[in-house]
Amino acid sequence: MKSELDLFAVPPTQASIEYGHWVEYRPLSSITDSGPIEFNISGSGDDYLDLNNTFLYLQAKIVTANNNANLDAQSDVGPVNNWLHSLFSQVNISLNEKLISMPANTYAYRAFLENLLSYGKSAKASQLTSEMWYKDTSSHMEARTDDNAGFTKRKALIARSRIVDLTGKLHLDMFFQERYLLNGVDAKINLIRSKDAFALMAANDDFKIKIMDAALFVRKVRISNTVRMAHIKALERGTAKYPIKRIETKAFSVATGSMSINKENLFLGQMPKRIFVGLVDNDAYNGVATKNPFNFKHNNIEFMALYVDGQQIPAKPLQPNFGRSRFIRSYSGLFTGSGKIFHDEGNDISREEYGNGYTVFGFDLTPDLSEAGHFHLIKHGNLRLEIHFSQALAETVSVVVYAEFDNIIEVDRNRNVIFDFAT
Repeated sequence: MKSELDLFAVPPTQASIEYGHWVEYRPLSSITDSGPIEFNISGSGDDYLDLNNTFLYLQAKIVTANNNANLDAQSDVGPVNNWLHSLFSQVNISLNEKLISMPANTYAYRAFLENLLSYGKSAKASQLTSEMWYKDTSSHMEARTDDNAGFTKRKALIARSRIVDLTGKLHLDMFFQERYLLNGVDAKINLIRSKDAFALMAANDDFKIKIMDAALFVRKVRISNTVRMAHIKALERGTAKYPIKRIETKAFSVATGSMSINKENLFLGQMPKRIFVGLVDNDAYNGVATKNPFNFKHNNIEFMALYVDGQQIPAKPLQPNFGRSRFIRSYSGLFTGSGKIFHDEGNDISREEYGNGYTVFGFDLTPDLSEAGHFHLIKHGNLRLEIHFSQALAETVSVVVYAEFDNIIEVDRNRNVIFDFAT
């Protein structure tokens, strides 16, 4: 029967969740210029935690480095893109004192790449501006003038040391899965600051960032007694399971003058299901105010391929020619690698922009090219990355690698947290 004629049915009623609300958590200690910010989320009581709808709130401003004075109208400084996340080099999460995140100082790159590749133009022009996402103008990625529209907008927001507020979801594996965290599990979030020179674009290092306030708004939900009792009985027979897309972001440097890269054992053991690769200047990666750390240059790459136990991916390697603007297979990899290919979706990176500051290579290693939410058989092996350049590198670069894996985190009835990321 057509729905237009179904006159006597009513929509289903949701009765499993009785109540939901956000609880504001404050940092465990006072905020300092360079110290970490830590939150402790209590899991006591009957409420479950909805980490998928939990978000960070910050207030920050930029002042002079020598005397904390306010900026004047001539101050040549502004935030880098995606500033909420670029303020932090590492973000860790522990459940019941067990660290479940990969310790690495590449958090800012994970957050940038996920926002860059996951959202389209409308989202980046609206909701992502709450994280201070204003895209740098291609071909002018490091300009601090009106040629770079994104920098101009970000600079205006912090002019004369105006306090700007930011909010967004932390880019952590458990925050990107929808299952509620059982009661009785405490969560601890630790945010480690980036260098000021990394998170700022300026003519010199005469400026610093002051975080004025921070809070974590945690979504807690009250579950019906029927569902809660069913969970208690199920925990007597097995564990609660949280399927995650585990993200590992790593970087390695390549020296000036190199004509090729042959990175053995890029991943050894469990193989990722998708990979993105981009190159940035090494000094920008380490933090220098005069450069944009998210300027992904093509560096005259003429060959790129992955090798899993000797099998080349793709079968015909990527062989772009950026000098002649012939890189369409590499550009299409952004969409195949993120599951957007042949869908009415985009990432707000045009063909022209791709070769001028947004050169990221994507590889989908799944057998069905699917982002449908199911797991794939876990494979083990040795993954190698090979890159050739048509011209020797003019300066040392950092190769940023973003990889996605299928994994499960489990919690038993005693609230022990169990996982094995090696399998």
